[in-house]
Amino acid sequence: MIDQVVIIVCGFILPRMFLTSYGSAINGLQASITQFLGIIVLCEMGVGAVVQTALYKPLAQKNELEISQIICSAERFFHKLGFFLAVYVFVLMWGYPLLIKNEFGYIYTASLILIISLSSFAHYFLGITYRLLLHADQLGFVPTALHSVCLLVNTALCVVLMKFGAGIHLVKFVSAILFILQPILLIWYVRKHYRINHHIKLMTEPIKQKWNGLAQHIASVVLNGTDMLVLTIFSTLDNVSVYSIYNLVVNGMQKLMIALTTGMQATLGNMLANEEWQRLTVVFTRFEWLVHTAVTLIFGITGILIVPFVAVYTQGITDANYIVPIFAALLVFAQALFCLRIPYSTLVLAAGHFKETQNSAILETVINVVLSIVLVRYLSLVGVVIGTLAAVVYRTLYFVWYLSRHILKRHMISFIKCFFVDIIVLFFMWLCTSAFSLQQIGYLSWLSLACKVSVVSILISIAINQVMFPQEMKLVWQQVKCGKLIEGRCKK
Repeated sequence: MIDQVVIIVCGFILPRMFLTSYGSAINGLQASITQFLGIIVLCEMGVGAVVQTALYKPLAQKNELEISQIICSAERFFHKLGFFLAVYVFVLMWGYPLLIKNEFGYIYTASLILIISLSSFAHYFLGITYRLLLHADQLGFVPTALHSVCLLVNTALCVVLMKFGAGIHLVKFVSAILFILQPILLIWYVRKHYRINHHIKLMTEPIKQKWNGLAQHIASVVLNGTDMLVLTIFSTLDNVSVYSIYNLVVNGMQKLMIALTTGMQATLGNMLANEEWQRLTVVFTRFEWLVHTAVTLIFGITGILIVPFVAVYTQGITDANYIVPIFAALLVFAQALFCLRIPYSTLVLAAGHFKETQNSAILETVINVVLSIVLVRYLSLVGVVIGTLAAVVYRTLYFVWYLSRHILKRHMISFIKCFFVDIIVLFFMWLCTSAFSLQQIGYLSWLSLACKVSVVSILISIAINQVMFPQEMKLVWQQVKCGKLIEGRCKK
């Protein structure tokens, strides 16, 4: 959570400094290059999840031999990806300066690409296997804390350098050096606390589903980027702007939910590795209810407040219509469903079922792309969000079905009950707050509205869950004092 706050704060500071120090053109240049280099993220996220899952069992069993085999296999895999990405960077250095039509000198642009890529490679590859190892061993706070410190130091150094008139190349080079230090420190920490044999010979492949994880992540990236792409090609830039403003809000809520549930994959993976089936069922059922309750509350409040917020946020902007309540409601509902599947997708991935669920990821993407392209011509913004909603509904139900059929082997009635309660809570939240309105266009007025809506919504959620889930609520009241809601008991 702290790391997310640091990322957001630093994300506001540096772009402003780039603009005031170098102007919009150079700020746009470095931002564009960073976006082109974003392909590196694809290679970490999908494969990283597979590697992390493979580490749960040997870590639980303290099997140093198997841990070493997985780490060595992962390092070799990432080195191969690094080679292909190096080729990509050099192609970018050759072609990108031509793409921007010599607005900047060829050497100026190519050298900036090289410098920025050093930072990206250091961040995503030099220490990635050790970062995954620590996350799998439930020590994710170590790389997270180190990343936060590096971001803060990097921001401070960049601000100082720009204040003294340093060029963009020097600023980015200092950033690259700093982010190279981050994986070096991770390497030092892991070698101090783990015994990894880097010279071990691999007789068989210890990570069975590396490419399946990558395929799933690519499908996920395509899913998340479809709406903006379709609107750009088949609609207008005004609609892209409207979508981006609403997406800014719901994406923030999605990140909040993901941050609140960070660490559960490692916890569930550890239970799976130890075959603690009864404990796993109890913990997962509690996790499921907590996520449903939190998502309903957070996104219910968001759905009520998002249009008034956008009205305040876009006050004075008249070149596009930003007040589109139907689109807003559908977008919030789609993102809420995406977050509702967190418990189910987390357990499926913790179990390492990447290959088995790969086709569903691809089909989700196909549903979104096809429906969005067909409907955007007739329904514009509403059309693309219907495509997203249909895709998310399909895969959420798939995850629930797959979990009950192949992992926990429990009836889907638990999900049905939770979802039924979610609908009841949302209905009464809307009913009891429908009389509230924005008194005037301003942040103070919106904040007052937000406070009233939040208080009423929280009370409604507590009351309904007290009736429908009395045991879970009793446990919450008992354990909230010790701050451990998902498992364990308070010590007397």
